[in-house]
Amino acid sequence: MSTLSTSFADSKTMLRRNLVHAKRYPGMTFALVIMPVVLLLLFNFVFGGALKSATGGRYIDYLTPGMMLLIPAYMVAGIAVGVSTDMTKGIINRFRTMHFSHPSVLTGHVVGTWIQGMAGVVVMTLAALAIGFRPHANPLEWLAAFGLLGLMVFAVNWLGAGFGLVAQTPESASNLPMPIMLLPFLGSGLVPTDTMPAGVKQFAEYQPFTPITETLRGLLMGGPIGHNGILAIGWCVVITVAGYFWATTTFRRKTA
Repeated sequence: MSTLSTSFADSKTMLRRNLVHAKRYPGMTFALVIMPVVLLLLFNFVFGGALKSATGGRYIDYLTPGMMLLIPAYMVAGIAVGVSTDMTKGIINRFRTMHFSHPSVLTGHVVGTWIQGMAGVVVMTLAALAIGFRPHANPLEWLAAFGLLGLMVFAVNWLGAGFGLVAQTPESASNLPMPIMLLPFLGSGLVPTDTMPAGVKQFAEYQPFTPITETLRGLLMGGPIGHNGILAIGWCVVITVAGYFWATTTFRRKTA
């Protein structure tokens, strides 16, 4: 059997292991999926009346694309805890004695969390539709929106794996990704960047979640996308490459 086919088979085994763990211990997945939905309800029904004037239309239609990006942001903590648990509880030492592709451990975590994240995106979309979200997207635009969300979930999952590898304990692993989890709130997800003070506005406009949010909003609501589409894909690629090399390099060093 070739090295590539062995690695693929081992990754499938690690993916199955990750999904079985998620099924047996659903608390983390449930919390990471439900919390963004709770925040969607909170901002729409508690702050929506005050923020409606800033967005110039129905606030739920403006809010939902930004809230969708809470799913990948929050999934970072879930994968970080999972990877850190593997690294600190001794299971990796057992794996090292076995003949298999060691990086497949990370692949199983990343792909397993990607599946959970995309399920969370579906839950978020259904919740938004239930409370009044009315997109104008055709099937192709829906496919492009979910494709971009899938790419973003995959990208930040590799960052989450890196956080889990450098964390000393699973508890600290849940706190390290906090800056990533805050980025959707510090962009154009809740209100337009034009309403922000100068310094905050500059940060919001140049951080990666803003062009991704604007691309999703344009796809789902029929608005202009402009250069945001290229920036969104570019950021996803950069984050994926950086996270992948950080995670795999750290993993090899720690398991050498």
